[in-house]
Order: sequence, then C-alpha cells, then structure tokens
Amino acid sequence: MQAFKFKLKTKTKQAQCLWRFAGSCRYVFNQALKLQKSRYEQGEKKLSYAGLCDMLTQWKQTPKTQWLNNAPSQSLQQSLKNLDRAYQNFFSKRAHFPQFKKRGVRDAFRYPQGFKLDQIRSRIYLPKIGWIKYFNSQTVLGKIKNITVSQRAGAWYVSIQTEKEVSTPVHANRDIVAIDVGIAKFAVLSTKQTYAGCHALKEKLNRLKHEQRQLSKKVKFSQNWLKQKRIVSRLHYQISNTRLDYLHKTSHDISKNHAMIVLEDLQIKNMSKSSSGTMDMPGKKVKIKSGLNRSILDQGWYEFRRQLSYKTKWLGGEVILVNSQYTSQTCPIPDCRHVSKENRKTQADFNCVACGFKENADYVGSLNILAAGHAVLACGEKVQLGHSVKQEPNRIVA
Repeated sequence: MQAFKFKLKTKTKQAQCLWRFAGSCRYVFNQALKLQKSRYEQGEKKLSYAGLCDMLTQWKQTPKTQWLNNAPSQSLQQSLKNLDRAYQNFFSKRAHFPQFKKRGVRDAFRYPQGFKLDQIRSRIYLPKIGWIKYFNSQTVLGKIKNITVSQRAGAWYVSIQTEKEVSTPVHANRDIVAIDVGIAKFAVLSTKQTYAGCHALKEKLNRLKHEQRQLSKKVKFSQNWLKQKRIVSRLHYQISNTRLDYLHKTSHDISKNHAMIVLEDLQIKNMSKSSSGTMDMPGKKVKIKSGLNRSILDQGWYEFRRQLSYKTKWLGGEVILVNSQYTSQTCPIPDCRHVSKENRKTQADFNCVACGFKENADYVGSLNILAAGHAVLACGEKVQLGHSVKQEPNRIVA
C-alpha cells in the first residue's frame, strides 16, 4: 500500500463544493457520535455501522437535513466508517474516545470509488464535482483503492492510495549504523556523520508570535479575525512543510546508505510533558522546561523514526529500537563501560572519570546505542545500560 499526495488547482465553485462536502461529512460524523453517546447514557447498545447507515437514510429524508443529498453518499458512509473505526480503536486501547470534529480542523472526505485519474492531462475526476487539475509531481503506481480529499491552510489536496505487488527487497548495503538524536545537533551517527537540523519553528518563532498577537486583538469571528487566522494557519503550514522536507531528505539519505539502523526508544510524549503543575503544587523551572519541550517537538523525532522505519523496510533494511537509559553516561570503551553522571559534566563533551576517555558526547551516545543494537541482534531483547530504572536525564537544556 502506498499513497501519493498532490495539491489541487481548484476553481472558486469547485472549492465551494469541496467545503460543502467536507462540512456534510463532518455533520454526519458529529450527529452519529452524538447519537452513540446518547444511547450509551440511556443504557442502550451502540449502533453498528449498518445501523448508522439506516440513520443516515433517515437524516436525508428529514426536511431540515435534506441538503445531505447534495453530498456524495459514499463519502458520507465513509464518515460513519471512520467513527466505527474510532470506537474500535478506543475499545482496543489504541486511541482516545472519539471527539467531535470542528470546522477548519482536518477537513477531509474520502471516495472509495467513482473517481477517475488522468495522469497525462494532470487531472482527476471527483463525483458530483467533475474534473479538477492538480500539480502532477510524480507518477501514481499501482491499482487505486481510494482517494481522500483534504484541506490545509486554505488549500485542497488529494491523497491517492494504491496497492501493488512487490518482490521482497534486498538492501544494496549491509552496513549497520546507530543514531543519537538531539537538539543542538539533530542527529549524530556512529560513523561520526552529523546532521545539524533545520529548527523550522525557532527560525520563524518571532514572526509567529507577532501574527498571533495580532490575532488576539481582533474581534473573534469577524472578517479581520478570519483573515488574520488564515495568515497564522499558513505560517504554521510553512513551518510544518520546512520540517517535513528536512526529515524526508535526512531519512532518505540514511535509509539508502545503511541496511540496519539502531535508534533509542525515546518516550517523546513523556519527555515533552508540561511541568507547569497546578495552583496548589506549581512546577519548577517551568520556563526552561517549556523551551526544552518546544525544542524537542520542533525537531520531529517521532516523525523521523516513522519515516526511517518504512523507508528502510521498503529498501529491505530494518530499524532496531533499544533502551535509551544511560546511553550518554556510559563509557564506550569495552574494557571500561563505567556509568556515571560525572562522565558528562558539560553538554558537548564526554570525559570518563574511570579510564580518561574523551570524545564528543553525542558521538559517545551513538556508540553506546550501536553496542546496544548489537546486543539486541544477539539476544533478541532490549538492553538497559547501568542499573537504575529511572529515566535518563534530558540531555539538552534550552
């Protein structure tokens, strides 16, 4: 399965139709969720997908909601499938309880069939809309299964999901490498190769603060407020695109040149958790921790790991996750392996107090990650350095 995403060249009437269809799908999702919650409060059993489809038919026949007939029926049914899948993920403890959708937040709808793709003329046919041109940046390969139309920062995009048979890939290289991710340096490899990082949010933070202050001064939902909100949304989108572009280029370069990649199994959600506390028990060093959290999230470590995982798999490689504890406090010399906080008194330098070994701290971390990766390959289990079960202290101070 693979997805190809393109930006649509929508005309005014076409964009209006897309907004209406997305609004209809959002309304159906929210009404179905409201119905399910109401039945639960009354002690009734949750409706199945078939039962929700019957309710959709009734809503279309109701005079107040007959406008639902203007939207593609299959797209409305796909919204009900999304809700049913959200409930299944919740009961399986893979996700939180389904939330009501808001206008302007992840507006999207899906076509399971009825569409047509003309790659020669760079256009796509959408039921009840017609042919729409798109920016053709790559060739769509495989059998098209469904397409999803989504909106981001005022622009519309189409994501085409395809399916194709591929042979089992064999990676061209047989190298193994470990990566130590950070903030001052985005990634340091065990080969001493370094990636500096792009710091997308940091570079535009002052401008973003200015635009958000301007937004706070506008009357909410006024025309000036909506105009300023679009400016803020586009700025957020530019930051996101800059970060994603860098992560894609970096992950492509690493996955192409190394068959096996070892990463720390970082709990990023816990690392970036707020320390503000409560009124009764306020947190400590809140401002410093807030800056650290922003810097961690600006790097996109989880997205980097996700991209490395699927790209390496496509090429016939593998990504190994190891325990992140004490990788920056352990001496990498095999005859020493001394673990102590004193080994790393500064951010950049590692100086073993036992054997006197000196090296860049991030490079030492990557060597320890590599050693843990070899141990995982040997015994098939995650390896924990040191003896404490406490999480390793944060490496970077913003």
